[in-house]
Amino acid sequence: MPFISQVYNHIRQGHRKSRPLYTVSLMIFFWAIFDGIIAFISPLVITEMGLSTAMMGIIIGSSSLAGAFFDFLLCRVLSNTNFRRIYLFMLALSCVLPLILWQAKTVWIYIIAMALWGLYYDFFHIATFDFVGRETKRGHSATFGVISVFSSLGYLLAPLLAGLVISEFVGFKTFLLAWTFLLIAIVFYFFLLLFTKKPARYDKQGQCRPLSFLKEFRLWRKIGSFILPVLLLTLILNINDAFFWTLGPLLSESLSALHGFGGLFMVAYTLPPLIVGWFVGGITMKFGQKRTAFAALLIGSLLLCSIFALKNPFLLIAVSFTASFFLACAWPSINGAYGDYIAETPELGKEIATLQDSFANIGYVVGPVLAGFIGGSVGYAPAFSVLGIIGALAALLLFYFTPRSINLKIARR
Repeated sequence: MPFISQVYNHIRQGHRKSRPLYTVSLMIFFWAIFDGIIAFISPLVITEMGLSTAMMGIIIGSSSLAGAFFDFLLCRVLSNTNFRRIYLFMLALSCVLPLILWQAKTVWIYIIAMALWGLYYDFFHIATFDFVGRETKRGHSATFGVISVFSSLGYLLAPLLAGLVISEFVGFKTFLLAWTFLLIAIVFYFFLLLFTKKPARYDKQGQCRPLSFLKEFRLWRKIGSFILPVLLLTLILNINDAFFWTLGPLLSESLSALHGFGGLFMVAYTLPPLIVGWFVGGITMKFGQKRTAFAALLIGSLLLCSIFALKNPFLLIAVSFTASFFLACAWPSINGAYGDYIAETPELGKEIATLQDSFANIGYVVGPVLAGFIGGSVGYAPAFSVLGIIGALAALLLFYFTPRSINLKIARR
């Protein structure tokens, strides 16, 4: 299989230097299966309790609102963003969430579960950016590309695996399945501790005194003014992703000509990250990380603009795959830019990581609302064309206003 051979070649070429990367990638792979199962069953569990679809959407959307709140809170609470420590927090909270979700009986308990979901996802982003900043001296986009391959594969497999154990309703077997993959992820976490044990380096990097609320807010504003174009791209990409996951299944169901294979539309959207991650590093080395990300967003968005005119469902699926291919190039490219900023200014690592995650959370709040409004106004397929127009305009503006070099040498006070 190409995926297995790519993994083997990368490990063989990197030898010992590849151990941390592939250990954390495998940990994230199994954790992504766990998280994907939770994401798949959460709407089912909530609606099985008799709550309306609208209330279910509000409850699930609260996870991103909670995540945005925790982003700012974590900047004040965390004194050390070492990935070894933050991944431990992530895994510990992950163990608890299925239990709360399984036993929940009221709306407020579901909201607590979603808040916990938003918090451990914040920990995931902070730890991953910290890992790349510490363990990768150069080529951060390539590192994020490899991680995104394993993560995307996990999220691709999760609904398939969950579907095998769900019958008429979500029972204990589904939660047990999620816990099983989480346990495997924990095993790889302990291997990660073994392969990255460098106390002298980790004791110094990333430690800082928590700031007051006002000083933290000023620091966020200061950093944000420097990297605003990159943050805005993160916002657009997450709006795109949330838009796809909100309207994509509905568009899939409307593709009656495929006789039960309408789900191929979403499969076509989720497959490209498995391919792109292996070679995006070479592209960013040649063209630059920000320019690659902006160009990828522009091309992918222009392809989406054509969806309203497509009548052949197979052609629509092909456009979904091609557009997703370019959009998938943008994710590791822009994440590589964040990795560079963290590596250059490690004392600002948690602010950079949490700012990035805040804009991602905002995207996941705006995306579903935008999808519902546009989809209800113009229809499912034309809504994706509107999304393409928004993305293309954003890419052109970012090309024009973003400086070629962003120097983030800010002294922390």
